[in-house]
Order: sequence, then structure tokens, then C-alpha cells
Amino acid sequence: MDKKILEDYIDACEFIKETEAEIKKLEKKKRFVQDKVRGSNPDWPYEERSFSLGGSVETAADAFTLAREKRILEEQRKEASDLKIGVEEWMKEIPFRMQRIIRYKIFSGLSWEETATLMKCKAGGEAMRKEYDRFMQKN
Repeated sequence: MDKKILEDYIDACEFIKETEAEIKKLEKKKRFVQDKVRGSNPDWPYEERSFSLGGSVETAADAFTLAREKRILEEQRKEASDLKIGVEEWMKEIPFRMQRIIRYKIFSGLSWEETATLMKCKAGGEAMRKEYDRFMQKN
């Protein structure tokens, strides 16, 4: 496990949070478009129906596009979740002290000095950074 993977973990956590909100918006808009399209132009086949929304024309194809975008986001969220789970499993297997260093320094973005202070390391941030580097080289 290297620092890049840990940084990717942080990005994955943020991506998952943002993606959840985006998926909810897409689902809401898709349902709205589908409902409006179903109620418009009743004599036309569903695929050809449309309605005007704020100066733009929404169609059944737009609802399908929204559904596809939602599916893509869900797949990306799944990949990010898999990465997150992998890192969390790895974290369970490493010494508790190193877990704390990683959580303070990498996940929380604290400086080495702040991390050393929180962990009551009298040797200071530079010593803690060296300890972290040695650990990461071995793992």
C-alpha cells in the first residue's frame, strides 16, 4: 500500500459522497421527465412524446439519457466503494499506531508536527515521518 492509494481513498470517499447527491438529483429529474412525457401528446408513441420545460424541449430520449447517466455514476460509485473497502481491510491488518498516523496525517491532512503532537510523540514530526516512510516501504 502506498501513499497514492491512501490519497485515492480520500478522493474515493469524497467522490462517493458527491455521487450519492448527484444520483438522487438524476433520479428525481428522470422521474419528473418520465411523468411529464407520459402525460404529454397522448396520441403519439411514447418515444416521440415531448414537453417544454423552461424554454427547452424534454423528450422520452432525455429520460433514457438521464437513466444511462445515473447507471454510469452508480458504476463509478461502486468502483470507489471497492477501493475504499480494500483500504479499510488493509488498515485492519496494520499496527494500531500506524493506523492512527495514517488517519491523522493522510486522511485528515494534518502536518507531521500536528500528528506528532496528537500522538504525543516527543521525537517530533520528522521522526514520525521517517517512521511512516519506513513502514510504507515495507508494505
